[in-house]
Amino acid sequence: MARVAILHNTLDFQGGADVVCLSACAALQAEHSVTLYTISESDPGDLAARFGIDLDTASLDVRMPTGAEPLARMLSAGAPAVGPQLALRSVLLRRAVGRQLGAFDLVVSTANEVSLPTPSVQYVHYPQFRTHRLPDGDGGGLNRVWSRLGAPRSDDLDDETTLLANSAWTARVTETVYGVRPSVLHPPVDPIAGRNAWGERRDGIVVVGRLAPDKRIGDAVRIVDGVRARGHDLSLQVVGAAPRSYRRYVRRVESMADKRPYVTVEQNAPRARLEELLCTHKYGLNCKPREHFGMSVAEYVASGMVAFAPDSGGQREVLNGRENRLFGSVDEAIDLVAAAAAADDPPVLPPDRFGSERFRRGISDAVARAL
Repeated sequence: MARVAILHNTLDFQGGADVVCLSACAALQAEHSVTLYTISESDPGDLAARFGIDLDTASLDVRMPTGAEPLARMLSAGAPAVGPQLALRSVLLRRAVGRQLGAFDLVVSTANEVSLPTPSVQYVHYPQFRTHRLPDGDGGGLNRVWSRLGAPRSDDLDDETTLLANSAWTARVTETVYGVRPSVLHPPVDPIAGRNAWGERRDGIVVVGRLAPDKRIGDAVRIVDGVRARGHDLSLQVVGAAPRSYRRYVRRVESMADKRPYVTVEQNAPRARLEELLCTHKYGLNCKPREHFGMSVAEYVASGMVAFAPDSGGQREVLNGRENRLFGSVDEAIDLVAAAAAADDPPVLPPDRFGSERFRRGISDAVARAL
């Protein structure tokens, strides 16, 4: 049994990166002593229950730097003014716990690349540093500062650093920044039991994920408006985590829903409710372009839905590049969804492609090799 430290800059955005973090904790607990370092106001046990992750919270040693909880609350409260926070939180966490890392046999970062003095496994959702090297990089005006403080040098990513990425697309982006191409380990998404047969499902669209500006939920509302104008009586169910960081955006989404009887918004729904919606509706929709992987898209597939997503990023891999499911604009999405509603054809993609057991084996094997 080895002593493994897991660094995760924050659980407060309650998205796919946090699923990876808690799934990695659960996978490594079986063979190692695991300590989770983070700067969060969110409780790991509560999130694990919401995500449906079998995490032994009693044996997980969760440590936060002194003052981490009030700092997390302050950053969440000031999110609209502070801007992108992941690189900042990573720098703060790394600086606060750096001297403690020497006591561990291995360090695992589940929240992107970071400069570390020890052997490590680093899981990249999207590069958080040196975003100025990317044509569409948007790490905020201070990213160059955070990069000087926390980014690894390319020659640091040597044989003692195992790099993993959530998609082949992210792996290519990481190679652009650092000249090193990570191996791909897709995040864990299990098939959902009790999936309704296609003919028993509602003619409705579900949007799952953080209620955040980058998810472009307003576009989803406009897509449903357009499909309904074509004569298809589809409803829209928006369901997802509503962290305090995005409270202003949530209010805007709720205002849009209030004007439309066919649009419903549910905040912080329990896992059982989420699965109920996924298993009883026909269509799943994601509107964020260049999604690094697309956990929600993978969940749509895993629950037996027909899924639609922008024609960019890792979600192309999730949907196997199918042109009739990938769109480049709101108007194209309206065309695709309307055509699917008219044809009423069931899905063809397998629901078990991204199962959690595959992820657990992958992260456990990477740690074993690194040790």
